[in-house]
Amino acid sequence: MSTTPPVLAAELAQAWADIQRHHTELPDLAAPESLIGESSSACGHELSFERLLHEAVHGIAAARGVRDTSRAGRYHNRRFLAIAEELGLDHPEEPHPSSGFSLVTLSPEAKRRYRPTIERLQRALKAHTAATATDSARSFRGPAARHGSSGGGVRVKAVCDCGRNVRVVPSVLAQAPIMCGGCGKPFRIPEVVGAAAG
Repeated sequence: MSTTPPVLAAELAQAWADIQRHHTELPDLAAPESLIGESSSACGHELSFERLLHEAVHGIAAARGVRDTSRAGRYHNRRFLAIAEELGLDHPEEPHPSSGFSLVTLSPEAKRRYRPTIERLQRALKAHTAATATDSARSFRGPAARHGSSGGGVRVKAVCDCGRNVRVVPSVLAQAPIMCGGCGKPFRIPEVVGAAAG
């Protein structure tokens, strides 16, 4: 098993901590591993510092109790946009018809502020990509990977012994354990015992 996913997870956690230094109300990132290996069609971003800053906007919105999306999280509204501006993200003048203001980009000021973080994360992402690309000929990645889908695949519920759960693409969980921030044990996909009686 490669040691790259834990290294990338550590770099993601460090980058999140760098954002927290500038925005102290940002909650901790519970499972950086959950971002590895998938992209978000609602965000329109591959995993990058820009995507991480986008996710931080959602974290601050949650901490403030602000509803920043609608349509099952796809449409990013003007409340999202206001927090995105605080974090140094630029945006188009008009919202996208289906995703609103989700397609935010780093402002020149944010690029300067976070340059060392961005460079460190880019190195970790490049190493992760190189390490995982070598197994592609012998590994099944699912229909989303085969067809170039940005959805990342179908998410299922993974549970922890302490009762917490997350939604995750099974192939992401197969790459490396996702550890619970509450009890420190790995999340797992529960086995289906049998069909419910009709």
